[in-house]
Amino acid sequence: MTGPHPLDPLTADEIRQVAALLQRERGVARPQWRIAAIELREPAKEVVRGHEPGDPVERRARAIVWDTSDGLAYVAELSLGNSRGSDDTLLAWEAQPDRQPNATVDEWHECDEAMRRHPDVIAALAERGIDDPSLTLVDVWTYGASLIPEPFAGRRIGWCDVWLRAAPGANPYAHPVAGLKFVVDMNTMELLEIQDGPDLGFPPVMGEYDPAHIPDYAPRTTRRPLEVVQPEGVSFTLDGHALAWENWRMRLGFTYREGLVLHEVGWDDGSTVRPIAHRLSFAEMVVPYRDPSPEHANRTAFDVGEWGLGFMTTSLELGCDCLGEITYVDAVLHDSAGEPQVIRNAICLHEEDDGVAWKHVDGLVGAQVRRRRRMVVSSHVTVANYEYLVYWRFYEDGTIECEVRATGIMVTTPFREGEAPPYGTVVDARTYAPIHQHFIVARLDMDVDGEANTVVATETVQPPIGPDNPYGLALTQASDPLTTEGGFDPNWATQRAWKITSSTRRNAHGTPTAYKLAPSGAFPAMLDPSSPVFERAQVIGHTLWVTPFHPEERWPCGEFVNQSAYDEGLAVWTQAQRSIEDTDVVLWYVFGIHHVPRVEDWPVMPVDVVSFRLTPAGFFDRNPALDVAPQAGHGSGHEGKGHCS
Repeated sequence: MTGPHPLDPLTADEIRQVAALLQRERGVARPQWRIAAIELREPAKEVVRGHEPGDPVERRARAIVWDTSDGLAYVAELSLGNSRGSDDTLLAWEAQPDRQPNATVDEWHECDEAMRRHPDVIAALAERGIDDPSLTLVDVWTYGASLIPEPFAGRRIGWCDVWLRAAPGANPYAHPVAGLKFVVDMNTMELLEIQDGPDLGFPPVMGEYDPAHIPDYAPRTTRRPLEVVQPEGVSFTLDGHALAWENWRMRLGFTYREGLVLHEVGWDDGSTVRPIAHRLSFAEMVVPYRDPSPEHANRTAFDVGEWGLGFMTTSLELGCDCLGEITYVDAVLHDSAGEPQVIRNAICLHEEDDGVAWKHVDGLVGAQVRRRRRMVVSSHVTVANYEYLVYWRFYEDGTIECEVRATGIMVTTPFREGEAPPYGTVVDARTYAPIHQHFIVARLDMDVDGEANTVVATETVQPPIGPDNPYGLALTQASDPLTTEGGFDPNWATQRAWKITSSTRRNAHGTPTAYKLAPSGAFPAMLDPSSPVFERAQVIGHTLWVTPFHPEERWPCGEFVNQSAYDEGLAVWTQAQRSIEDTDVVLWYVFGIHHVPRVEDWPVMPVDVVSFRLTPAGFFDRNPALDVAPQAGHGSGHEGKGHCS
């Protein structure tokens, strides 16, 4: 029997094996212990490259656990044996004093339930006219270390908003219970403090989006059916976690922290698979709210590091989230007791038409047109009130596109009549939504035609008017290799972009094969360096960071960002000033949404779309989509049925 591939995610049985091994060796079990994270310990690149089907594979896992009785966290590394039946072993057990693991889904639910049962919470709600706690939602957030109330320093602490549903099943985020917050010990679920500020009441907002709760709801009737069909089936194949489509080859992965991961992305040229990227994922998402009022001063989320995109991934539904001939892939994670949890339809695979790929009309011989098609690998994440819809798209011309669509429900706050704060937009009666930002950090472990790469900054130069440029028309291109690790920024005036160039392969025209990252969706942090948010997330100070590959350098703000005081990631690593020439490089691209709310974003936000692309720049010798076959066209002008060549 063929064993697993070294990069296959952990199975449900392997997760159970990890939990059993931790209990056997260290007594890790509920209720005293919680398991924050179990993930595959990915093997070294050379092990992956050298793997052949049928080879024995040692499966290793990494786990983060903590003892709720004293709050001490541990990182464990475990061998689960191999496909030939070797024994499992606890390889390492390292204490992590003064560090807090990521928050868990279990804690979120348990805190909500515990607070709604607490007599002091019930009394505080009653003072605001709320006599049915079952209609409330207690939404716990994590802290930055410098913002934890002094009496509770050193404990695992959460702070809670309170929201109110107008009726069972209605939108809780429509009605914030302004001024009321709870501070909770997350290990004991003890209510430590009630912060009871001014009661601003409940303005008469229309904050519902479910048709069952929208007054006088009348759906549109003008939309006609639109069907996507592939009568001969799809053009891609999925063998386990190995995906093949046209010339593209890759493997699908999934982790509790990153959610969807793409491994070993390459291009099959007919004789070999040329590597492009070893690993593509999201390594952090920083969401600071830019409102200093008491309602929002603590409101900064590290959605990857504090919670985990994998844990927040939701099941996809045909006809709603995905349209056409769909293949779904489940994901297996775990709860804080180490029990496997299956996310059904966590990843969606499908093809899409994307308009014209290339076209030319010749006056003598007519038109040549090719339709553009793309392979889409997607997943959707719900982080409390917000949704992030993630799409990795692969095109027949060699382009890789990553798109994120943000939707969901904005955080809002009431205000006194005539006293709208300046830090947001009024979106409903006496209600504003604060300005906030979504910084997404994509970790791009590039291997363009092999591991030896150099990143080159390219800029367009405008030479002065002179004898060789009498009309000032000349533009030239300058290239500047990046030699030392660090942070780099775009320059709109020179159209700066970055090429990841191969140090070992050249194209037919003598230039290094390369892929280009042109900055898009980038915006400045607009934070003082002394800000607690910036001290914890210095990654957002630059649009691009480049580092040499190191297997332990995975998280740009450090591994333990829950209750962190300082950035332990890129800001620390890059102080070593290591060389990034002719070596295995990792790009950390910071993009996202600078969200100044609109009235039209309420009560549920239309998708805000942001993306970036990795495009071949000399990777091929010519247009790689020349061989896309023409197809029959329909509805061409007055003739009815036409053709594309």
